[in-house]
Amino acid sequence: MKYEWLCKYLMSKRGAVRDYKIEWQWERYLVAGRMFAAICTPDPKYKPHDGRSMVILKCDPLLAEIFRKEYADVVPGFYMDKRSWNSVYLDGEVPDETLKDMCDMSYKLVFEKLTKREQREVLAEGRQQGIR
Repeated sequence: MKYEWLCKYLMSKRGAVRDYKIEWQWERYLVAGRMFAAICTPDPKYKPHDGRSMVILKCDPLLAEIFRKEYADVVPGFYMDKRSWNSVYLDGEVPDETLKDMCDMSYKLVFEKLTKREQREVLAEGRQQGIR
């Protein structure tokens, strides 16, 4: 994986939890039980991915299209709603700062859909752990 920092970066998000969905063979990153990122390697039978590892991230639908046009290594979200999820190949050429921005956006979009109560709980937990 080219982006060695990625897992640590995703886990640095307030309230982030990592699990492994064995049925899908996905490493998932969740906040309050909702996925904001996943890392997987689709079986080679899933064309055009050909067994390339990827991170799947939620994205604003308009920006999703822009990222796909700008970077060959950003494609519609594998096994997700193609309008609002992108996959980024982990052996690709997306700049680190762009990928970090995409991770931040994904987390923010999912966090904003949490109930107010869930948001308060995540924020309180982060303060207890010294996370800003």
